[in-house]
Order: sequence, then C-alpha cells, then structure tokens
Amino acid sequence: MKKSGCLKLTLTAILVVGLLGCGSNEMPVEDILAKPKAYVGSEQCKVCHLEHYDSWKTTLHSRTLQDVTMNQDALITDIDPEGIRADLKKQGKKLNVPVDEIYIPKVEEIRYTMGIQWRQRFVVEREGTLYTAPIEYNAWNHDWMEYRGDDWDKRPWIDKCGGCHATGVNREKGTFIEASVGCEACHGPASHHVALPKAAVLDKRLTIVNPSKLPAGIRTQICGACHGSGGSTKVEGVDWPVGHQPGRALGPYQKITPSNGGDIMADYTKLTVDDHHMQYEDWKQSVHAKKGVSCTSCHYVHQLGLPPTQFQTVGAGSGQCLACHMGNNNKYSHSIHSFSNCIGCHMPRITKNAEIGGVLRHNFKVMTPLASLRAGGVDILPNACSSCHHHKDTPLEDLIGFMEAAKKRDMPLPFSVHRRPPSPPTKEEATDGS
Repeated sequence: MKKSGCLKLTLTAILVVGLLGCGSNEMPVEDILAKPKAYVGSEQCKVCHLEHYDSWKTTLHSRTLQDVTMNQDALITDIDPEGIRADLKKQGKKLNVPVDEIYIPKVEEIRYTMGIQWRQRFVVEREGTLYTAPIEYNAWNHDWMEYRGDDWDKRPWIDKCGGCHATGVNREKGTFIEASVGCEACHGPASHHVALPKAAVLDKRLTIVNPSKLPAGIRTQICGACHGSGGSTKVEGVDWPVGHQPGRALGPYQKITPSNGGDIMADYTKLTVDDHHMQYEDWKQSVHAKKGVSCTSCHYVHQLGLPPTQFQTVGAGSGQCLACHMGNNNKYSHSIHSFSNCIGCHMPRITKNAEIGGVLRHNFKVMTPLASLRAGGVDILPNACSSCHHHKDTPLEDLIGFMEAAKKRDMPLPFSVHRRPPSPPTKEEATDGS
C-alpha cells in the first residue's frame, strides 16, 4: 500500500510539473496575434489534421512541384538526350530553335519537377535564378516536346510559374516555403493558427481561412487565382496574382479577361481558357456562376480516401450532373441519348491540348450543329454533336434536323441522323466491270 501511495504521489508531481512547464512556455494570445502572419508549411498542419493531410497527399496539388534533390523518384522518365532530340526532330518547323541547340539538362542540374499526371517540366537553376528548361515530357503520349526553346532563359520561373506551383512565394527574395500547392495556398498563412494553444479554440478559428465557410463567389476566387489566365495587376510581367490571399477578392490582384458578352463562338474558339486547366474564365460565363454553383460544388480539394476520378469530382461522369439535374432525363433534347450523357453535350471536348486530347469546357453551353453551319463548318467552329466519334461524319443538316425534331418531340427514325456521306468504293468495287 505504501509503495502504491508513493507511486501515485510521484506520478501526480510529474504531471503537475509537466503542466506548469507547458503553461510557462505558452505565449499570451495577444502577443501571438501581434506578430505578422507567416507561412509554416503543410507539415505543421499534419500534426492536428492528419486525415486531411493524407488525403491532400493523394491529389495533384501536392505534386505541382517536387524537389528532385530530395526525391529522385519525382522524375517520371529518364533524361536521355539522344531519345529526346529524336522526338524533337519530329516537330520539324514547329521548333523555335534548331534541335541541336535546344538545351537538355542533366539529371543533376534539375532542381524540381512540375507536373506528373499529364506532362512534366523541369526546373533548373542558373546563377541563383530558377528557370523552366525548354523541354517537356508528355506522360500520355510518351514523347518529348519543346517548351519555349527561344526564350526560356529570359523567363524566371518564380515570375511565370512560382506563385501557382509553390506556396509562400517571396518574389523579392526568390524563395518559397513549400514545393507544392499546400494547405496554406487555400487556407492562408497559418503561423498564428499553429502557435495559439488548443484551448483558444475560437481565436484559432479566426486566424485561418476555411473556404467552405466563405460565400460561393469568394470561395471560387481562391481557385481562380491559379485556374485563371490573368496575370498580375501589381507587378508587370508576372503571370500570377501577386499579393492575393485566400478570402480576398481576386479582382485587385489579377487582370480580368474581358467577357465575350455571350458570344458562343468566341467562347469556344478561345483556346487560352484551357491552358494548364485554367477554366475559371470559362466558368464565369456559365449559368452555374450566376446561380452560385462553385468549383467545390463539383470538385473536392481533399476528402478521405482515394479520389474516385482523376479530376477529383464528387461523382463520376454525368452522374455528377444528375445529382442536381434529376428532372432533365428523357425530355425533349435530353431524350436524344438515353444514357444521359450530360457531359458529352454541355462540356464537349472542343479544344485540344497535348496531353489528353480534347478538354472539357466549363461554360456548360451546348455548341449546336446550327452554330457550326452558320460559322462556315465544323473546321471553323466545332459542335457538341460532331465532336462525338459516332457523328463526326454526319452532315450538319441531318444533325440540325434531328435536334429540332427532338425539341418538338417529333423524333425521326434513328438511321436518319446516323447517315454518312457515301463511302469511296473499295478496291474490288473499283476494278469490278459490272
């Protein structure tokens, strides 16, 4: 009994000393909040938000920039100069400089990689400044392309890419806190949040931005800061909104791309909305934007478990749309395809990029065969119907008639819309004298 009593007394004393020690090291809340906010990195967030951190690590945001000096596996391909130049030669006159003059970095010269799923670029350092090397690897087609071979060394990486591929970027010093789109890229600098004791729950909440609690318009502007194509209004020549913080309006920091005023042809022929998956301007032209349907209504940034789709949508394919648009099935134009292919018509793969072919548009406007006909043909202005492999050779007049009949519930026989131009005769038919 005496031993048990002594043991309890000893443990109590240790606990009291420990508590007093913790309390004595805590800085008063007022003193913490008096200091300027600073970036601390996602590793600090992991301490309390492990599940969200682990989920974020499965996303492409966590791989926008990877340090090759710390992880050689960040390189998804070999750097083979002979094979690279062989691919580059295939581009012929599209090259900006002769193939033999294109700089190909050695592995030991590569500091960081940018991208991993569709394509990968390589960041090198010259005289203390980072630049994006003039080659890129296409991970889908497994080939090499030139990237700005004529002026790559005149475009500092931190001005052209840094603000959207790294977190906590300081242009003046040429530094950043984290090589990725980390927690603080969307939640803001977290030094106050991390330093405050857990007991100061309300104070901690006020020191961090929670995008899910922001109005839809402001929440989406966090995404638009990097998924928009406007450059900086504060610093000329910089391609990202210098000074913008999550929770602030984007307009004062990012050059606004002028609206097309509802001109659907301009919407669908403007290729820049798809550069590097920059669909923010595209989305601003949509009814979704006007009704408050934001990026996170369809896409998630981090959730528990593996992402169900490569685009991090809550639902797969058109199932995402039907979660809200349940009443549109099998009515008028929507009865054309019984499989409810919302995306095929409202997000057609009109424009193309080097990685995955057609890119899904985010203004959700249906480009009709009639618009193509008025513009002068599919080659001038594609449409949702002709972009489908099944209708790519169908005359526009047939597609127009079919759609008009569908709107009036006077559907023609299926074969009429699937009519093809006459096929050229086979070799046997051409030599047959009958």
